[in-house]
Amino acid sequence: MENNTRKVWFITGASAGFGKSFAEYAIQQGYQVVVTARRLDKLESIKALAPDQVEALRMDVNNNTEVSQAVTSAVSRFGRVDVLINNAGYGIVGAVEETPEDELRAQMETNFFGAVSVTRALLPLFRQQQSGAIVNISSLGGQLSVPGFGAYSASKFALEGISEALAAELAPLGIKVLIVEPGQFKTELAGAAMRYMPELAAYKDTVGPTRNFAQTMHGTQEGDPFKAAAAIDKALLAANTPLRLQLGEDAVNAIKQHSENLLKDLAAWEQVAVDTKLNGSSAKLLH
Repeated sequence: MENNTRKVWFITGASAGFGKSFAEYAIQQGYQVVVTARRLDKLESIKALAPDQVEALRMDVNNNTEVSQAVTSAVSRFGRVDVLINNAGYGIVGAVEETPEDELRAQMETNFFGAVSVTRALLPLFRQQQSGAIVNISSLGGQLSVPGFGAYSASKFALEGISEALAAELAPLGIKVLIVEPGQFKTELAGAAMRYMPELAAYKDTVGPTRNFAQTMHGTQEGDPFKAAAAIDKALLAANTPLRLQLGEDAVNAIKQHSENLLKDLAAWEQVAVDTKLNGSSAKLLH
């Protein structure tokens, strides 16, 4: 077993995009890095950067056996894991009606259940260490949704929901949870990692603009994934790590506006909302 005094990052979906940039950043910091992906050959270039710091493992987040084996291999190589980054995932563009059930279930399997599976596999180790951090890569689409991104947002909403509970469960055990909500970054999400559903004419005006946006934004995004990695590391090293970290001006602005709209509706309908208690007259109607 190698020197385990250096921080160890375990990254899923590390063959391209965010995952690859996260690995390159961690290597540059002198961290030890476990990179995982469904295809081992896609990880060779990362491994070649620093063979003494990197363990490359084949792992499909939807395969519990491979997940378990990867965690065992990581501990065997480095002795510990300090940061899990659940990055593996992909996107779907399509109206809810345009998205077949099997596609929706597959989206949830990878983006939600896959992340949960890897998290659960590492939790016993984190509890034993009494330290660790879980970084779940969500999206600005994990806070709000737009026509055509319903399936993708549903998977990220679910991930954020379980992350929020997990954060409260793990805080007393010395384990951090960070939800990351990026906007547009130069990754593969809008390229090879985006699936397009068959089009129905009825949704041309609502989903059409989203489809066009997704198809044309690839390669034009302003966000730097390497800077995203640095921001995540900074948040993890902070004494008060936030539960959520928005990345990119677009994410900050969109989530801020969405939150303001939520508060506006809450205020406008507050009286109706609170005036729902059982009282004498309504209680009589129930009998």
